[in-house]
Amino acid sequence: MAFEPPQRLVRALGESAPDGDDWVERLPEIAEQAVALRELTVERVQVPGGRSSLVVLVRRADGTPAVLKLAPARARPESERAALAHWDGRGAVQLLEPFAAEGTLLLERLHPDVSVRSLPEAKALLEAAGALRRLWVEPPGDHVFETVAERTGRQASVMRGASAEVAGLVSAALEARESLLAAPPEERLLHGTFRQSKVLSGVRSPWLAVGPDPVVGECAFDLARLVRDRVEDLIASPSGAATTRRRIKRLAESLEVDQERLRGWTLFRAVESGVRALRVGRPKDAELLLEFAGWL
Repeated sequence: MAFEPPQRLVRALGESAPDGDDWVERLPEIAEQAVALRELTVERVQVPGGRSSLVVLVRRADGTPAVLKLAPARARPESERAALAHWDGRGAVQLLEPFAAEGTLLLERLHPDVSVRSLPEAKALLEAAGALRRLWVEPPGDHVFETVAERTGRQASVMRGASAEVAGLVSAALEARESLLAAPPEERLLHGTFRQSKVLSGVRSPWLAVGPDPVVGECAFDLARLVRDRVEDLIASPSGAATTRRRIKRLAESLEVDQERLRGWTLFRAVESGVRALRVGRPKDAELLLEFAGWL
């Protein structure tokens, strides 16, 4: 079978490494070797798939359905492997192969086309929040996961070089980060990139999280990305700003997170994403994200 990378993956990797590398070019060979080594039968490549990895639906030698996930080093697949091993299937997809070649993950098969995003908005938020709560556990004592301070520090350095037209929002976001990091309330293992589309329907559990980019820090940071889910619908609604404030309040109360800390991290993450969208040439996405950030 020809392992043609989906265009969504090619575009996203081009944005994250504009100078390029040869991982995408080598991907068909990498995939063929991974399949042959495990004696897998390929069903299909998941399309449109993710933005940082090739996802292949396969069957193991005994006929068990599984997922083969291949990712370049810059997507931190070994960090994902460590987090999935620590969760051991509690709230997240099960890792089927604890040790494997770098960048290769063999995972439990969920229903790849059914995420909580398919539910009505209020129900989707409720189910997603419930799935996220299960992931917030103590990190391993000897962990090497990136911390929220480290990750946002890298992001903040890039944000300071943003254009003058967004300087006000960038300044507010950076101030919020400094204030939040002055007194972090907890350290938990976080999903890192959680949103509705990262929660898929499963067999052993109704909903399970996939695709973490794990980080250690406070729960409000993890919840912040969920606040802006379906941002295009929020922006299109005349009551979008009020809906956003209610969403922050409802999510904070339901997951016992400080409301102001959630608002602060939501602001930082929205501005960071908006600035990044501008930088890589996605002006429409940037406009949505920065308008949303302005409500906060």
